[in-house]
Amino acid sequence: MIGRRTERGARIRRGRSVAGQVFAVQLAVLAVVIGVGTALVVLQTRHAQDDATRAQVIDIAVAVARSPATLTAVRSPDPTALLQPVTESIRQSTGVDFIVVMAPDRTRYTHTDPDRIGKPFSGTIDRALAGETFTETFAGTLGPSIRSVTPVRDGDGRIVALVSAGITRVHIGAQVRAQLPAILMVAAAGLVLALLGALLLRRRLLRQTLGLAPAEMRTLYEHHDAVLHSVHEGLLVFDKSGERADVVNDEARRLLRLPDGPVLRADLPISLQRLGPEVVRDEMHVTPERVLVVNQDLVEHGGRRMGTVLTLRDHTELRDVLGELNSVRGFADALRAQAHEAANRLHAVITMVELGRSREAVAFATAELELSQALIDRLTGAVAEPAVVALLLGKVEHAAEYGVELTVTGDTLLDSTDPLTAHEMVTLLGNLVDNALDAVGRDEDAWVEVTVRRDDAELYVRVADSGPGMSEELFSRATERGYSTKTDHHGLGLALVRRLVARYGGELRASREPEAAVIVRFPCPVSARPDERADAGSGDG
Repeated sequence: MIGRRTERGARIRRGRSVAGQVFAVQLAVLAVVIGVGTALVVLQTRHAQDDATRAQVIDIAVAVARSPATLTAVRSPDPTALLQPVTESIRQSTGVDFIVVMAPDRTRYTHTDPDRIGKPFSGTIDRALAGETFTETFAGTLGPSIRSVTPVRDGDGRIVALVSAGITRVHIGAQVRAQLPAILMVAAAGLVLALLGALLLRRRLLRQTLGLAPAEMRTLYEHHDAVLHSVHEGLLVFDKSGERADVVNDEARRLLRLPDGPVLRADLPISLQRLGPEVVRDEMHVTPERVLVVNQDLVEHGGRRMGTVLTLRDHTELRDVLGELNSVRGFADALRAQAHEAANRLHAVITMVELGRSREAVAFATAELELSQALIDRLTGAVAEPAVVALLLGKVEHAAEYGVELTVTGDTLLDSTDPLTAHEMVTLLGNLVDNALDAVGRDEDAWVEVTVRRDDAELYVRVADSGPGMSEELFSRATERGYSTKTDHHGLGLALVRRLVARYGGELRASREPEAAVIVRFPCPVSARPDERADAGSGDG
């Protein structure tokens, strides 16, 4: 109860809601419009009734004036005796209030009130004496009335009498009042329908505005706009269909390179287009420009789904650092493995010496040294970039730990990493080799083969393995976007490789015959190199 009172008091202090204000204004306008409309209808009805009355009294007066019986009665010695019964009968049957037949000098031959017969007619007759039939509103002996006056002519066209027929205003008012109930009922029905429409509109506005007052909506919009422009995460709010973005902030347009104006789901990178109406947590996505961490939540209100909110965080620089860190870790692991292996070999040599087998000890140590040194000499002679040499040596040692034979083909020859930088080349090779090692797993006789070659036409990289390879569909998915897990053994690696390939206009393809392999080609030389060399990341596998 206290909570309700507090909420009601807060609503009073903050002002009436938008829906309430619209309802009040709409109700007032409807009441005024219907009231004015009803008054105008009444006035129009009265005006129409006056017109109908004028037409009626003219028809009756003209009919009486043109009757041969009227002319005969006027010429008789006692016109009243002949005309009074006839005019009263006509008056009663037609509903008019009086029919007066008079001499040209105004003397009445007939009248509704017999006491006024023989007395002068109290109205305008000049126009009738001139031969015109006309109507007027005049306050006569029966009160204000609408009356008509028309002449009675003989066979020669001379005016021998006048006829006047009229209906009093009281009678006309009664006729109008008889129509008022129907008019008021129609007005009341219109008001009820308008009120129902206003209530439905109020309900809809309450639902759409969440019962907020105008000041609250203005404050909410100002804060909303300020937050959207100041937040450092990309934000997209999609409608119920999930196809059109109702809200897109500046950071989202920058990260996804979206133009100004409306944004559709189809305008986003392919991996984001494929996100369904589901909750997403910290999922990595790779665009041609950046590495993004994506979160998506469903927006619901009152148990109804309102849309989805998509947030984007730029992890490109972080991937840069992580890539370098992973490379260093790889080198450290390789050195640790070599140190461990060297300790084992040294222990074996010392034991042989203690056993008096010095010659065998020297042969054992020399053979291992020659094998390792031969690989180092071959790589340093074929590859001019020290970082690439270190990466390949480290991957050889790393693969050996898992029983995988990693070889660098004899036709490897790399005098320069152009058009890539040395760091981009390490990223490219590291990801491809890591994916190959994941593909072969712990299979017996597992192997990985690396070829790196550059000439005047192209930079060529090929990594083959003894694994099953990837189908076109799986390869396309792996290169279009990154995955937050390695459940399918393909992480961000291929997506990052594709990003590099797209940046330099290269070619990326996979083959399964005669063996599983991923091949990358870059045209050389590159006419224009991007100013920003955002690293594609390193081998997350």
